[in-house]
Amino acid sequence: MKTKGKATSFDIAHFAGVSQSTVSRALRNSPLVNEETRRKVWEVAKKLNYKVDKNASNLRTQQSATLAILLFEDPTGDESQINPFFLNMLGSITRACAKEGYDLLVSFQSISQDWRAEYEDSHRADGIILLGYGDYMDYQERLQNLLAQDTKFVCWGAKVEGRQDLTVSCDNYGGGQLAAQHLIENGRKHCVFIGDASEHSPEFLTRFKGFQNTLEQHNIPLGERSIANAISTEDSGYHATRSLLANNVKFDALFAASDLIAIGAIKALKEAGLKIPEDVNVIGFDNIAAANYITPSLTTIQQNTTLAGQMLVSNLLSLIRGEQIVDTLLPPKLIVRQSTTK
Repeated sequence: MKTKGKATSFDIAHFAGVSQSTVSRALRNSPLVNEETRRKVWEVAKKLNYKVDKNASNLRTQQSATLAILLFEDPTGDESQINPFFLNMLGSITRACAKEGYDLLVSFQSISQDWRAEYEDSHRADGIILLGYGDYMDYQERLQNLLAQDTKFVCWGAKVEGRQDLTVSCDNYGGGQLAAQHLIENGRKHCVFIGDASEHSPEFLTRFKGFQNTLEQHNIPLGERSIANAISTEDSGYHATRSLLANNVKFDALFAASDLIAIGAIKALKEAGLKIPEDVNVIGFDNIAAANYITPSLTTIQQNTTLAGQMLVSNLLSLIRGEQIVDTLLPPKLIVRQSTTK
């Protein structure tokens, strides 16, 4: 299988026995080409040592073959300003983009920035992935503007009633249920929740509801004094726990809306002379790397960051191609460690 000079898409069409337009679609992994034909085209292209001219393709389609990730800038203990939970997801998204032949542009979200003009209108990116917690009330108007402008974007986060953007999310309610069920099985009767259980943090609020409702089904009330507000940092979790202790709230189990909050809570409990898990069971949410290495190691609700990254890219590319997609809800998993078991 040889050609005169540099191989072209017409050469591939000749040897594959298909039209040149089919070759172009197959090399873009278009869903309009069936899997068998697509595989045949790619095999011929490989044998001919064919290289896709990305710049020429982009000029024809007015696409950049680039996706943009906008990260919410989080308060952190280092200079990264990135919640460690999203670092694993960022790696998964990067690999998924590379597999699809897309570049990835990573930037921090800015409330003052016109996201569509900055990325899609300027052809810097064909679509946008939004990552991060932040305050939902601050950026909900921005999401509505993106929808009104028909911007191609997907979000990581809880689905909010009345919001029509497409999301990939962990089943946060189910995660809260898993946490409550585990504590109930451990015989815990006095539970507290640390996190922002308000409309400002839809993910945390949904985790709280799953936790609270499950406890109430087993006649374990979770009153106002058993809820301490916190953002997703160790420092916030530490001070929220100290506040509960200072107010003489009696509890034998603590569910934190994130692992970072839980790690701060463990520090405060230790300083107060309480033993974990004997005096207090502690559960986090996320399963970040640090959860396995603190003392005691942290029981947590795992979110599948690998699959989440893949689904964010897959759903966004489907939107760009004009295909219909639906919200994706990923199942959580309970990871039991020393903070809830002797």
